[in-house]
Amino acid sequence: MREDIQLKLLPIVNTLRRYHRHDVKGLENFPKKGPVLIASTHSLATYDIVLLMAAVYERHHRFPRALIDRAFYAIPGVGEIMETLGCIVGNPQNALTMLNNGELLYVAPGGMRESLRPSSERYQVKWNQRKGFARLSIESGSPIVLAACPRADDIFTVYENSLTKWAYRNFKLPVFFARGVGPTAVPKPVKLTHYLSTPIYPPKPKSDPAAYKRQVYNYHRKLVRKMKEMI
Repeated sequence: MREDIQLKLLPIVNTLRRYHRHDVKGLENFPKKGPVLIASTHSLATYDIVLLMAAVYERHHRFPRALIDRAFYAIPGVGEIMETLGCIVGNPQNALTMLNNGELLYVAPGGMRESLRPSSERYQVKWNQRKGFARLSIESGSPIVLAACPRADDIFTVYENSLTKWAYRNFKLPVFFARGVGPTAVPKPVKLTHYLSTPIYPPKPKSDPAAYKRQVYNYHRKLVRKMKEMI
């Protein structure tokens, strides 16, 4: 059922891919089977995530699942729609289950906070305190493929303002001021290119809690440094 719906939506997604002249570099290095975490930065547009998913399916016939924020359920019906598209609520247990089942799992470690960055902070990686995806990779033994799409931050011009910060800080709600083409909400037709890293394999988890904590810290630092280089 889920895959049937995704296949029906592919023509729409491919129209968006043509609009943005979407390209992916590094798909040949993508694992053809087994669990994989795809980690990327989070743009305000968000749909660049879907463009990459479509490209992965076309090349490898695998549909990634995506972790979503609980905020989607604040609007009646939206969370349920996202579920039919294969998305799941972003918590460690759900994610671990998907990986243990051999799924592709798409994560945006920076989450909503990163997506609300003003354009003055575009191309920045806001993952310093977001170690969950690194921990998940270590615990499941799943490799991470980093996916950088720098110009996704150019689809909209996002304005810095105190209301955005207040709404996120107090209610975790995506309140923002942005524009696309001219003064409209039409996405700018910027060319989008995703750059994929080769699979980055995690270390085997240490049994000692202190040693494990250092493992997570070092692995996370390696991933953030690599993503910044790619961006």
